[in-house]
Amino acid sequence: MAKCEICGKGVTFGIKVSHSHRRSNRAWKPNIRKVKAVVNGSSKSVNVCTRCLRSGKVSRAV
Repeated sequence: MAKCEICGKGVTFGIKVSHSHRRSNRAWKPNIRKVKAVVNGSSKSVNVCTRCLRSGKVSRAV
C-alpha cells in the first residue's frame, strides 16, 4: 500500500465492531494521490495524501 511521501501517513489497522458487538479486523486507508510536484527544482511524480495537498505542503508542477 502506498504511503504519503511528505508526512509518512499509511494504512492503520484496527477492529470493526458491529451493532451486535461482533469484532473483525479492518484497515483504514489514507486518501493517497499520485501527483506531479516540484521537488528540488524539478517536476517529479510523488504519492501524496490529500491533506498535504490541501494544506499547501506540496507545490504542483504545471
